[in-house]
This record gives sequence, structure tokens and C-alpha cells, in this order.
Amino acid sequence: MTTNQSKLLRCLLMACLSFTAPLSFANDKDALLGTWALVSYEVEAQATGQKGPVMGDKPTGYAAFLPNGRVFFILTGEARKPAKSDKERAELLSTLVSYAGTYRIEGDKWTTKVEVAWNPEWVGTEQTRTFKVEGQRLQVLTPWRLMPNWADKGITRSIVTFERSQ
Repeated sequence: MTTNQSKLLRCLLMACLSFTAPLSFANDKDALLGTWALVSYEVEAQATGQKGPVMGDKPTGYAAFLPNGRVFFILTGEARKPAKSDKERAELLSTLVSYAGTYRIEGDKWTTKVEVAWNPEWVGTEQTRTFKVEGQRLQVLTPWRLMPNWADKGITRSIVTFERSQ
């Protein structure tokens, strides 16, 4: 290989590498597209560092990221039973997280503009999540905050794991 060919090859390699950074943003969006089945839902208490499966060991639910920019979540706790009283119906809310809206991606975060939710306080808000896709797994972290479902734990964050669904 001549010196000129070597320089040309290096220039081409540098040009190719310079185009990979913007593509990762598009790839992050593409990586989220589709339907994801809930695998686990843990909550970590900021004050103690204690983690626990607040939705049980085998929660159920799905997240769906559509190409048109819409997202839907319905996450439910393990072994939910039909309610027979107003008190039992109210208790079911502690094992439910459900919302939908439009989303946008910025790096390793997505933000949902919530249009409908199990908790009316969320409607009209923006909910931001940090995410990581590894193979067929999606791990999601919420920001630290007081979550209505487990307010008794103080400031918490959720660690939610999904697996790509067919």
C-alpha cells in the first residue's frame, strides 16, 4: 500500500467514524420500538438504599413504543384479585401503573408527555426515564421522587426491566 493509499484509507475511516455518533441517536429510538413485556419492578428507597419488588416477584404488563411517537404502559402487580369492596378496589391502585402519551428520545432518556394515566396528577406532565437496551432486555430507571403508589417509602426510584415481546 502506498503512502497516498494509506492516507486515503485513514481519511475514509475517520469520515466513517464521524458519522456514527449521530446514528446512535436514531438507533436508540429504533432499539425502543416495539412491545416489551414486564419482567421485574423494583423500588429503591433513597434514604436507606433498600430495594424490593413492590409489584411482587412476577409482575405482569407491557410497554409499547410505536413508530408514530406514541407509547403505552400498563404494569400490574403479581396475583391481583378481583375486588369485592370499595376498599379493595382502592388497594388495587397500589399495584397498577398505567399511562400513555407521546414520547421523544434524547440520548439515553425518553420523555413521555402524558395524555392519560391511572393517576390524574400525571396527566399533562412530562415523565422522563433513563433507559438502556442490551440485547432483548430494556432496563428503565425513574428519577428520584415521591411516587404515589409507595409514598410510605419516601423518596424512591423505580428500576423496571422488560424483555422484548413477540
